[in-house]
Parts: sequence; C-alpha cells; structure tokens
Amino acid sequence: MNLLLRISRAIDWVNERVGRTVLWLVLVAVLISAVNAVVRKTLSISSNAWLELQWYLFSAIFLLAAAYTLMRNEHVRIDVLLHRFSKRTQIWIDIFGIVFFLLPTAALIGWLSWPLFVKAYVSGEMSENAGGLLRWPAYLLMPVGFLLLVLQGISELIKRLAFLKGLIPDPTARKQQKSAEEELAEAIRAEAEAAAGRAK
Repeated sequence: MNLLLRISRAIDWVNERVGRTVLWLVLVAVLISAVNAVVRKTLSISSNAWLELQWYLFSAIFLLAAAYTLMRNEHVRIDVLLHRFSKRTQIWIDIFGIVFFLLPTAALIGWLSWPLFVKAYVSGEMSENAGGLLRWPAYLLMPVGFLLLVLQGISELIKRLAFLKGLIPDPTARKQQKSAEEELAEAIRAEAEAAAGRAK
C-alpha cells in the first residue's frame, strides 16, 4: 500500500502543477477577450484567430483542470442522501462511483478522442473560418485532459482504500484552502512585486 500511496502522491503532484498553470490561462483568456473586444470596437479590426484562441483557452481551462478540481474535492456533488450515511459508507459509495463510472467513462472518452487528434494532426486540419487556427491543439486537449482525469481517479481510489485501512486521514475532508481566484490574485501580486523589485 505504501507504493500505491507514493504513486497517488506523484499523480497529485502532477495535477497540482497542471492546475496551477491552468489558473494563468484564465487571466490570459480574459486579457485576450478584452483586448480583442476593444480593438474590434475602436479600430474595427477583427480576426477569427483571436476568437478561436479564446475558445481553445476556455477548453484548456476546463479539460486540463478537471483532474485538479477532483483532487481538491471541489467537483459538483449531489449529496441528497450521501451525508446521512456513515463516513465509511460514503467512501464505499465514492469507490463504486470511481470504479464503475468515472474511470470507464473518462478512459473511453480519452481513447475515442485520440484518433480525432491524430487525424487532425496528420492532415494539418485548419479551421473553416477565415484566418482560423490549426485544429489539432484543440483536439489534443481531450485525450490529455481525460488522461489526467483517469490518473486522478486512480489516485483518489488509492486514497479512499488507504483511508478504509486506517493509513491516512479522510481524503474527502475539505481543507481550508484558498480559492482559485485568491491563489491567482496572490500569484499576480507576487509577480508584480518581483517585477517592481527588478526594475529598481
């Protein structure tokens, strides 16, 4: 079980890094959207490439951060009855959901999306819109995002089994962590302070 817990920690580390990187894509998407809107309204200049880049970033944010969201236990849960059960029963229900729903579905979607990426990459598929972008980067987001989700599902399964054996604390307990918005604001503030320090 110790080896499995080390694997779980490694998966968590990868998805933590991916999630924190994706936080910056939110800022990039907002800036591109704002600049594109201002330029379009003030200079009457527009490009489909900028619009499609916004869509690509939006897709990247959701697909690549899904595993990060699961790891932090911030995904949507419909707990109509679950909270009435004991913690062990809740964990067993989680295990059932991971094994029979999350892992098969995420693996199947990732598997089926891989040929779409390969076809778009090999053919050099371009957007049908004038001035549009290559399509393969958007297609690549699907298998990569679902691979990360499968890996995180495996990590969550390991943690729940370890909890049932009494090896770790409750993996579903919400930790008092900062929200993604607070973390992004702190990162921006730290970067601005570092830039100001370098300018002196």
